[in-house]
Amino acid sequence: MRLTNVTVKISAFANGEKSFEAVFLVDTGATDSMVPASELENIGIKKEGKMSYELADGTIREYPYGLARIEFMGEITAGRVIFGLAGAQPILGVTALESVGIMVDPTTKTLKRLPAIPLK
Repeated sequence: MRLTNVTVKISAFANGEKSFEAVFLVDTGATDSMVPASELENIGIKKEGKMSYELADGTIREYPYGLARIEFMGEITAGRVIFGLAGAQPILGVTALESVGIMVDPTTKTLKRLPAIPLK
């Protein structure tokens, strides 16, 4: 199975001059996005709370999260970003994708823009 990746830039609302940019794994099974905690701290993202997340192996783990500006494919959105473990693969979750009208084509594993964002 081919993985889908996209370049994403994460920045804080208060100080958009600092940012973290990397190739993120697009994970439609993940609701929120995730970045190694040290990278989020370096750009000034503050921890806003904690949530329990179910991992791919079925275990439940609590992670802190913050709110960030998320840019990819010429689009800008905002959302919850999990403070991941050191060395964790950055993940772009489905909430960020859907909020700008982008989906993963299940056949080609490529990102496609929807003709319009559903509002029904």
